[in-house]
Amino acid sequence: MKLFQCQACDQPVTFEATACESCARRLGYACAVHEVSALEPMGLSTHPSMGGAQTFHAYADSGRRYRYCNNALSGACNWLVPEDSPDIFCTACRHNRVVPDLSQAWNLTRWRQIEAAKRRLFYSLLRLQLPLATRAQYTDGLAFDFLVDPSESFSYGTPVLTGHINGLITMNIAEADDVERERRRILFGEHYRTLLGHFRHEIGHYFWYLLVMNSPYLDPFRALFGDESRNYVRALQDHYAHGAPADWEDSYVSAYATAHPWEDFAETFAHYLHIVDTVETASTFELHVRPRLRNAMTAPTVIDFDPYDTQDLDRLIEAWLPLTYAINSLSHSMGQPALYPFKLTPTVIAKLAFVHERIYASRSGTLPDPGEAGAEMLRAVILGLRQKVAAPTV
Repeated sequence: MKLFQCQACDQPVTFEATACESCARRLGYACAVHEVSALEPMGLSTHPSMGGAQTFHAYADSGRRYRYCNNALSGACNWLVPEDSPDIFCTACRHNRVVPDLSQAWNLTRWRQIEAAKRRLFYSLLRLQLPLATRAQYTDGLAFDFLVDPSESFSYGTPVLTGHINGLITMNIAEADDVERERRRILFGEHYRTLLGHFRHEIGHYFWYLLVMNSPYLDPFRALFGDESRNYVRALQDHYAHGAPADWEDSYVSAYATAHPWEDFAETFAHYLHIVDTVETASTFELHVRPRLRNAMTAPTVIDFDPYDTQDLDRLIEAWLPLTYAINSLSHSMGQPALYPFKLTPTVIAKLAFVHERIYASRSGTLPDPGEAGAEMLRAVILGLRQKVAAPTV
């Protein structure tokens, strides 16, 4: 994610900020211009469901009046809604179908954390110009159920499992508890488990339906990821019973990706979002990365481009590999595990190229020639073979 500043006083502000620490102006995120904006009051809303809420002039988008998303009343959102919009919820919150009982303080605390991670997901999806239909617009549109596990309320019922089906993403809000999430990470033998990682993985399932299924690219998908028609439930049972193959790191970005082609695509999609968003952060600092390796005379990698607006996957990967080498080494120096404990092999890079191609085809509204897409994936494989710097994972 990029850096944000208050337009009134130039103070750096965070993506989640609701007030500037320097000039004390209210702040809100205007997703139409991808900016956290300083706000000036401009009277009251005339929306019949908003009860005369305050409206604002947004410095970052001066042509419109805005009001806060209705979830701002719960301290769960800082996104803005145009005053002339019929919606009371912002672009991200309008996809919520079920939220927990917010009269319970612990539910409210966890839900706020979940919403913060979800807004970071939506930042990336909007920057990539991916389609985001709601259930009101489309039967299988994107929706979220944030549920409390029955065991937490000492009641009977099926345990809540985080997952996706037909556009509906369900999340157990226990994942917002750091201790519980770490317990599950260890239980499942995972290197990495975060709320944002969950969202990026589950949204990958959703975009498989939109970008791959019933498209001319199902056969190329199967050539890379495998045959998704094999029994999914049985594949997961086998994975949890026997684990990943010993050589899984040669072809998969994570052990869980080996479970089924759908999971492989979702994991790869999640890592694509990891890469793009982190490279954007690096680009806002114009980082120059050159590991001082023996007999290495290469020029520094200069990260000064917008990864959300580049069709050149090579450039992304060329920035990502030395960048993760650096951030993992810095993390170790602080006594922490690797920040990005994964390896991008040539096969994994080819899968990332497939995801990259599908996203840009969706953005342009055109379907590239399958031969051109194959050439892009071949270039990605060759790039992976040429790279001498891999992220340290131990």
